[in-house]
Amino acid sequence: MSSSLPTLGFAGIGLMGLPMCLRLLTAGYPLHVWNRSADKCIALQEYGGVAEETPAVLCEQADLLLLCLADTAAVRHVVFGPDGVVERARPGQLLVDFSSLDPAATREMAAELESRTGMRWVDAPVSGGTQGAEAGTLTIMAGGRAVDIDRVRPVLMHLGQRLSHMGEVGAGQVTKVCNQMLVACNALVIAEVIALAERAGVDAQLLAPALMGGFADSKPLQILAPQMAENRFEPIKWHVRTLLKDLDTAVKLSREQGATAPMTGLAAQLMRLHGDHGYLDADPATLVQLYREGDA
Repeated sequence: MSSSLPTLGFAGIGLMGLPMCLRLLTAGYPLHVWNRSADKCIALQEYGGVAEETPAVLCEQADLLLLCLADTAAVRHVVFGPDGVVERARPGQLLVDFSSLDPAATREMAAELESRTGMRWVDAPVSGGTQGAEAGTLTIMAGGRAVDIDRVRPVLMHLGQRLSHMGEVGAGQVTKVCNQMLVACNALVIAEVIALAERAGVDAQLLAPALMGGFADSKPLQILAPQMAENRFEPIKWHVRTLLKDLDTAVKLSREQGATAPMTGLAAQLMRLHGDHGYLDADPATLVQLYREGDA
């Protein structure tokens, strides 16, 4: 292991965080980890990761602190709550947040952390799902100072195929909102298409290969359509609640900017309806059930 590599701290060992951490360990980075449920760190300890008891201690050990958490409230608690990052943060450190958050809240938290500790913030939400996290092919959209993006680029390129600097802090989150608007609306239309094909007597398993390479093709189509047609809803690779959270963020952002987003607003309503029927923690492939059951 090269002593020239920065020591990393990683908080949030979930569906995305676990494979991301494994890639960083494989690349030789010294890695300290923390998760609210400590048992999720055990697999990483077997590969050389060091588990810490609090986010504060995690921050103390790290040159670069990486977060991959559920939502804005979770990030705020880890950074500013009891035994949080803010208690041990220092100038020269960088916080890199892979979570999908509210852009305005990201800017507020970044300003507060820097003013109180000197630690700077890069928002770097990712797209590509668990498959991308495992393969190191994530798309990463970053907001922050150019010098900070350049500093973290060597680390992040072990996780993604592309790192785009989108602007100042918060710009990465705005870009992720746009990404999720496209993904969620696409997923809902794919579910509608699969259900319609089934009702009309077409083998829905043939749709994705038939449309491959045409204007209707997309990664979500090639991933979700076969799962929906085959009723293959496990293993869960992402969650309905995550898409709903991001759609709500998109609607909020559009209001703040004085913009209209009618398609996204409708998608949020349909996603919430699906979640209310017990699917919040299910894979978005289950969206096809919304149309099969006639709930829409």
